[in-house]
Amino acid sequence: MLMRFLLCSLVGFPTAALAASPASDPPDPETAIWGKLKRSLFDNRPVSSGANGIVELVAPARADDGAVVPIAIRSKLAQTPGRYIRRIYLIVDNNPSPLAAKIELAAHSGRADLETRIRIEQYSYVRAVAELSDGSLAADARYVKASGGCSAAAPRDPAAAAASLGRMRLVVDGQGAYNEPTRAQLMISHPNDSGLVMDQVTRLYTPAYFVRSVKVTYAGRPVLDAEVDFSISENPYFRFYFVPTGEGNLKAEAVDTKDLKFETTLAVGRSASRVPPAP
Repeated sequence: MLMRFLLCSLVGFPTAALAASPASDPPDPETAIWGKLKRSLFDNRPVSSGANGIVELVAPARADDGAVVPIAIRSKLAQTPGRYIRRIYLIVDNNPSPLAAKIELAAHSGRADLETRIRIEQYSYVRAVAELSDGSLAADARYVKASGGCSAAAPRDPAAAAASLGRMRLVVDGQGAYNEPTRAQLMISHPNDSGLVMDQVTRLYTPAYFVRSVKVTYAGRPVLDAEVDFSISENPYFRFYFVPTGEGNLKAEAVDTKDLKFETTLAVGRSASRVPPAP
């Protein structure tokens, strides 16, 4: 509901493919939309930015395809019970729906590093805002030159897309040890239609239809809980971390705007040679 409110009131891979925007970014990142978002989301609380060492956004300066823009959010703050990133906001200033994702994390997530792919409708600042457990806010932004990501028709076979709707796949790095942050990837087959694409034959717009929430747990404990919008690319993809403490199931659940529910579960174990000895 929050994302739909913002939509009405204020009117995207391999890590090697990502590169921070150069110093040629527009000189003023304090856009009007960003000002409105700060008031709506954060009640004008101070948001530190720049070289704060808390969060870094990695994105291409120019994207080859505005419908599939790879981004990564890196944190330099360890997730510990004393102080951790509890929430990340992913914002695309000039998108029809600027708030692409709001992602809840936990101290036991291990690392607050995330990767996904987003749509960008026109040249825009992309922002990652981290809300810490003490209530403080830290942000980083990159200006990305991309366009048409929300309104361009996707080159897909509708029948094949319908047949694979809701298929999910979890992949976990098998080289880690118990009690260490372990990287995982979640892929969801879904059109994530924005509602802004016109059929060139009928001249009608394809109705909006997208994944609106994603939840991941490990052994029953929350890993991430995300509220997402159509600014996330077709076939949503997320790379994240969790800390396995023993054999258990990594479970992902997604719900779309038609209230269809999808889920998948992966049994996770570690190599015996990598398991730290018992105390």
